[in-house]
Amino acid sequence: MRVDDFVYHRPDSVAQAVALLKQLGQGAHFIAGGTDLLPDLKRGRESARHLVALGGLEDLRGVHRQDDGSLRIGALCTLAEVATSPLVREAFPALAEATGMLGAAQIRNQGTLGGNFCRAVPCADTPPICLAADARVLLTDGQRERSVPAREFFVGPRETCRRSEEVMTALVVAPQPEGSGACYQRFTLRGGLALAVASVAARVVLAAGRLEHVDVVLGAVAPVPLPVEACSRLLVGKALDEELLEQAGQAAAEAAQPITDIRGSMEYRREIVAVLTRRALSEAVARAEGRGRYRWEGLR
Repeated sequence: MRVDDFVYHRPDSVAQAVALLKQLGQGAHFIAGGTDLLPDLKRGRESARHLVALGGLEDLRGVHRQDDGSLRIGALCTLAEVATSPLVREAFPALAEATGMLGAAQIRNQGTLGGNFCRAVPCADTPPICLAADARVLLTDGQRERSVPAREFFVGPRETCRRSEEVMTALVVAPQPEGSGACYQRFTLRGGLALAVASVAARVVLAAGRLEHVDVVLGAVAPVPLPVEACSRLLVGKALDEELLEQAGQAAAEAAQPITDIRGSMEYRREIVAVLTRRALSEAVARAEGRGRYRWEGLR
């Protein structure tokens, strides 16, 4: 596999990067870590005459706590930076955990959060947990920045609502309320280096032992990350027990829209979704109650 010749551009600012993409037109792409784009170019899935590199734009880096308590994570933050960030681990530890599951250390050190979102691969690991947290995606055309709910960002496989003249600048995660807990579960055929066959993100808010708020979002089993409203309707106002867990798992499996491919059949994926949903909800509740643990020990 080889990549056809292209011209590599290194803009000095976000405005210049956007202007370049407009000027170069069709056949021009932004590139950050390149861990998804470059393999696609090699496979012939996409072609590029120009690559506009974002790596030198410091405005797109860093993790910051904002005045309203929300967390702003720059689109150019590497997956390793997100997974090991003390701020992310404090504010929304399930995102650090989910990011730490993604690929090998080499991929996490090169790939970026913005790339994981903007490439919109259905089996991407960071979008489901971010949708569960009601995160927002910030986009700019070089002059104005707009905010899009993460739930509205994905419109199809490898398709987002990002306009051709825009670049993603950051992801914003709102402060999590008291009594909240979240968990991301994924299943692969061969450990952490493989793509997810199915994944489930769950976030709950407990009040007086009952579920006050529930979000369940599926990954890798639909064209886009898929919120399961049926789980919310089933669980809100109740105390979680084994019977409700079983029903929630079944509701998620029925909502899934899997395909059959080399990694598994539709039926197999639905069964996995049911199991992962039960696990994710159970652990999210345990974490909301202060009993759960996060799986980042040893992650650097």
